[in-house]
Amino acid sequence: MHRRRALRTGLAALSTLSLLSAVPAAAQSANSSATPSRSARPLNAAEARTAAYLDSVRTDPARLRDFFRALPKGGDLHNHLSGAIPTEYLITLAAEDGLCIDVKTMTAVPPQCGPGKRPAADARTDRAFHDAVVRAWSMEDFPVGQSGHDHFFDTFGKFSEVTWRHRGKLVAKVADGIAQQNQFYLETLVTPASEETKKVADQVGWQADFARMHRALAADGKLDRLVATARKEADDADAEFRATERCGTSRAAPGCRVTVRWNSQVSRGSSPERVFAQMAVGMRLAERDRRFTAVNLVQPEDGAVSLRDYSLQMRMLDYLHRVYPRAHITLHAGELWTGLVKPKDLTFHIDEAVNVAHAQRIGHGVDLVHEDNWRQLARTMADRQVAVEVPFTSNAQILGVKGAEHPFNTYRAYGVPIVLATDDPGVSRIDITHEYQYAAKTYGLGYGELKDLARASLQYSFLSGPSLWQGNPTRNGYHPVAACRGQAPGNGTPGAACRLLLKTSPKAAVEWQQEAAFAAFERQFSARR
Repeated sequence: MHRRRALRTGLAALSTLSLLSAVPAAAQSANSSATPSRSARPLNAAEARTAAYLDSVRTDPARLRDFFRALPKGGDLHNHLSGAIPTEYLITLAAEDGLCIDVKTMTAVPPQCGPGKRPAADARTDRAFHDAVVRAWSMEDFPVGQSGHDHFFDTFGKFSEVTWRHRGKLVAKVADGIAQQNQFYLETLVTPASEETKKVADQVGWQADFARMHRALAADGKLDRLVATARKEADDADAEFRATERCGTSRAAPGCRVTVRWNSQVSRGSSPERVFAQMAVGMRLAERDRRFTAVNLVQPEDGAVSLRDYSLQMRMLDYLHRVYPRAHITLHAGELWTGLVKPKDLTFHIDEAVNVAHAQRIGHGVDLVHEDNWRQLARTMADRQVAVEVPFTSNAQILGVKGAEHPFNTYRAYGVPIVLATDDPGVSRIDITHEYQYAAKTYGLGYGELKDLARASLQYSFLSGPSLWQGNPTRNGYHPVAACRGQAPGNGTPGAACRLLLKTSPKAAVEWQQEAAFAAFERQFSARR
């Protein structure tokens, strides 16, 4: 109950964030001890004309939205598949599957629809019922003065009966949205071989010696069978996705053009044996199937078990990183705020994720300045290019943190890579365009900075292969590698060395695709002045 009381003030559900104009004073204060950040980078002629157009429409909402929607925006690296689906589509799927809705809890349940339950199909014709489901399954019209944190996380249990049935259709819906938002890449979170992994973990039981625990899971091919199950699930999802999108036909949907990769969720609120088993499955899978790239911990970071076992879970990842060094790690860390947890719990989560668990990206990272020795931590993240995935809207809805309180400018001042993300856009009722527009308005970003944020979302993705960009582009700017230097995407054919890079590196290929889109975008909008 203390959590609810602490969060009531300022945690009104925000289906959209207010677009504040001033650079946050609190962030400026936090930045004051950092090495001063570089001024906005020099712009070339096309960029300068596009920047001038952006400045000319900042007070014109319709034209501004048009600009940001058309802006190439890289990829979404922090995306929970089940939470990314528009609620209206979840209702459609529930109706098609003949599911019921418990009218007391507004939770989708299997048929038959007995007393106290209504067919989900009723929401197609009963507007009041439809709207009630939307409010229960999302942040739509969330009332001021209640816990946005609790309502946000509660939504997933209400529609989970819908989402597990059609992974391919869900990916199709999200990929179409990605393409329509002028993005090119998606990393989305799923839980592979979920039920089987729980059973195996419970059978093996907890062993505090990580090596013994891993051997017990791997014995008699158990771990390999879990990986095989996960791969079969992915095969089925891919087939459903391609059928839904009509990929490979003349009527292919936009989502077919999006490069999709999976990240494996680990339920941090589970028992130690289940957490370890899910980590092992996800990391083994990432090394054996190129569709999977990384593991991540999900569920509320402030949950009782999450807090109790946080350091234990970081040590698990430290061990498994040595076993599976090619598997990537990205972690929800620092998704906490004052009043939500005890002060001591704000002091080490990001640090342990980076320095113990080998995280290559951090999700949220909101409590940065509450960490012990946070300035050194920020410098470490900058040096290692540990990126922060920033979903502004969910930070506001869950934690009540926005504008001046958010460490966005602090991370930038220290040279920590930042990528904008949506988190759960279906639940939050937003899209990536909204997040870019919010960032530009709230933090005074110009066109060059927005362009580099979009580039960062591909640079710090877990796509395989070398990048189109050399060195540390967050620190030194986005300069092409030698093979592609002096060549302009979207204007002619690249040379032989550059073509070879683009053919052999999925990452460089998608980055080149975005650069070509930027060239077209700048021609379009610089001509509108």
